[in-house]
Amino acid sequence: MKRLALLALALAGCAGGPLPPDWQTNARQALESFKRNYLTGDTRAAETEFVRAKSELASTGRGDLLARAELTRCAVRTASLEFDDCPAFEALRSEARSEETGYAEYLSGRAQRAASDEALSRLVGLGVQFKAGRISPAGIAQAVEIASAQGWRRPLLAWLGVQAKRAEDAGDSETAARIRRRIELISG
Repeated sequence: MKRLALLALALAGCAGGPLPPDWQTNARQALESFKRNYLTGDTRAAETEFVRAKSELASTGRGDLLARAELTRCAVRTASLEFDDCPAFEALRSEARSEETGYAEYLSGRAQRAASDEALSRLVGLGVQFKAGRISPAGIAQAVEIASAQGWRRPLLAWLGVQAKRAEDAGDSETAARIRRRIELISG
């Protein structure tokens, strides 16, 4: 039995092929930590992880990888309704591949792209629609539900703020008050 367990472990180790270089693993983990921390509202930890990811990617001397990381940051900010022109990506645009430049165009609202089924992708897509002024009340509600289901405090607060403003503008003080109570619960 012991031999069988050792053989299974040895085969499992061989089946995966060669391990990726440390920089890839470290950069991927740092970017994932950045996204998680940013979306949950821990800005300091998010920025620390983003700097770590950029350091790992810079060790390769590949501007396209740094451009992709900057687009990741812009996408996460878009999901949270924090818009800018992605200046750090723009500084690397000449290094970016067509896939990255196409995604940058999408984030700016100048190109269309289908969102995947992943929650963050859907939320980014809704953020792009909002930025372009093409979002419906149902889309806003969908964004609230996505952020809420994931426990993503930062985008949830942003999208609830949009809902509250819309309710106030429509003269629906009861709905606006209910949303404001929810915002206070999250912020408290």
